[in-house]
Amino acid sequence: MDIRNHILFPVRLVDSPNQDARPDSELSLVVIHGISLPPGNFQTDDIVKLFTNCLDCSEPVYRDLVDMRVSSHVLIRRDGELIQFVPFNRRAWHAGESVHEGRSGCNDFSIGIELEGTDDQPYMDEQYDGLEKVIKAIFKEYGSLAVRGHSDISPGRKTDPGLCFDWSRISSAMRE
Repeated sequence: MDIRNHILFPVRLVDSPNQDARPDSELSLVVIHGISLPPGNFQTDDIVKLFTNCLDCSEPVYRDLVDMRVSSHVLIRRDGELIQFVPFNRRAWHAGESVHEGRSGCNDFSIGIELEGTDDQPYMDEQYDGLEKVIKAIFKEYGSLAVRGHSDISPGRKTDPGLCFDWSRISSAMRE
């Protein structure tokens, strides 16, 4: 796996409108998230619909998502499929209110990676394999970056990727 023109290769591309120009800020962080839509359900198209502003928020389970404009650079599905929504040189809207090492607005200097899952269910081997490959490709292209969970940069507001995320599964990728 490598990065060509700020896009992973090979990967499925789905363009998200929820992005903008990254300010003149060097990348220094990778943020790992967990998401499932509806909550606890996997392999639906609802995450893709959310990131492309096509989710039907009239359903009761999605009422809190009305007018939400969010995205991520990459989604790793339960089966390991990689979907890229935003090129790495652009700002994806994934971190929200956040702080890392005294710097606020983590979207400005981070890459967001979503894992399809929940805080209280183990992630799949295929996801860890994909995540390790993505991190290695990012480090090769942009240099070593800090890798943190959403809960680390938004404590008290976010809990993902959750207690079931096994940091040791990607530690070798973070050292290389």
